[in-house]
Amino acid sequence: MKQACRGFSLLEVLVAFIILALALGVLMRIFSGGLGNIGAAEHYSRAVAIAESKLVAAGVESPLTAGENVGEEEQGYTWRTSVQRYEAGTQPIEAALPVDLYQVEVSVTWGETATPRTLRFVTLRAAPRP
Repeated sequence: MKQACRGFSLLEVLVAFIILALALGVLMRIFSGGLGNIGAAEHYSRAVAIAESKLVAAGVESPLTAGENVGEEEQGYTWRTSVQRYEAGTQPIEAALPVDLYQVEVSVTWGETATPRTLRFVTLRAAPRP
């Protein structure tokens, strides 16, 4: 009488372990990349919040005047606000407006690596003519 073979051979078990190891390696790489993206998104969100607060403050906390301000926030974020008079290039429109236009630029930089990240926002603000 012949006995039926039961179970897996050693070769089949080894192949199954190799496939499992490759699949787990790919999954770990995907998860670690996702965690890295979460960290980057958190930094970008913080930089956007800083830049928006500086844009809102321009012209509200103090009058709009040409110049630059530089500062540092906690956790290694530095910001630079630049205000300059906006020249539209078309004199008839500027002469008709009762306000002066200023270009406000805010850039936020973070990161202690060799290539720090920078986020830049630019907008126009109107201020009454003196």
